[in-house]
Amino acid sequence: MDQTNGTSTDFILLGLFPGFGHPKLLILIILLIYTVAFAGNSVLIVLIWLDSHLHTPMYFLLSQLSVLDLAYISSTVPKTASNYFQGKRSISYFACGAQMFFFLTFGLAECILLTLMAYDRNVAVCNPLRYAVLMSPKVCLQMAAAVWTGAALLALAHTVYPMHFPICGSREINHYFCEMPAILGMSCVDTSAYEMVKFASTIVVLLVPFLLILASYTLILLAVLNMNSRKGRNKALATCSSHLTVVCLYFGQAIFIYMTPTSSHTPEQDQVGAVLGTIVTPALNPLIYSLRNKEVVGALQKCLGRCCNRENGWSLQHDIGKVLPSILRTSTTN
Repeated sequence: MDQTNGTSTDFILLGLFPGFGHPKLLILIILLIYTVAFAGNSVLIVLIWLDSHLHTPMYFLLSQLSVLDLAYISSTVPKTASNYFQGKRSISYFACGAQMFFFLTFGLAECILLTLMAYDRNVAVCNPLRYAVLMSPKVCLQMAAAVWTGAALLALAHTVYPMHFPICGSREINHYFCEMPAILGMSCVDTSAYEMVKFASTIVVLLVPFLLILASYTLILLAVLNMNSRKGRNKALATCSSHLTVVCLYFGQAIFIYMTPTSSHTPEQDQVGAVLGTIVTPALNPLIYSLRNKEVVGALQKCLGRCCNRENGWSLQHDIGKVLPSILRTSTTN
């Protein structure tokens, strides 16, 4: 091992697509996407916080999704960029465990949250008379607490246990972040029992929520088709189609990576799936939810209008402050 990259307990991250001939271009693209994701999700959080019309359960859950997207993409990209610009590839044992824990926490939390968002839309469309009771502010806070707590506990179990397996041979990880399959592949002992546990838990946290979301949207579609109001039908379809697009992006890559045999796809394919799920999707989410949502667009226009009015008001006061003394002097002279 290259000792300049770390000690014997460090792992070596080979980086994002190590065989690609233009790594500088690749890291610049990743940083650009990261900037878009950071700006888009931050704007969405601020709009939901400032605009009283967006203080509803749907937008509360959407703000939680934006927080998760910010945390999710920040769990991998900054370390990748830092290693590249510093010319290093190492990550310490504890930093690797921490990165794995946060990555799993935010990924699992997003999976659960998307299921709750589908439930929210199901109640709003199929059972609107009980919506205020079933999705009260107290219930929403309990949902958010359950999402974060449940995801953190499950991620902790799937971080501590794999990290305790003894590691033999090369400590190189053919990825741009520490991931569980790579750590398991380095182990000296038989991990088949844990692999079965991992597969079972993956079914619970990925496949079951995905099926619940599909069931929710099937019921929503049936309810929408029976609506008499064309305006209400279009609004429901626009909101639900945005959420369903995000669901397909997230669950598609997650199922491909974690529910298919490792031998059936190459490390490069794993990286493509990881980039789509952990970097591209967080950047697309605010665009998907805002471009087709008139309420979010209206809140953004209102916020920009306020900013422009304040700037124009300051400019007008500034001009009056410059002109008024000269007018007063002229009047006094006359």
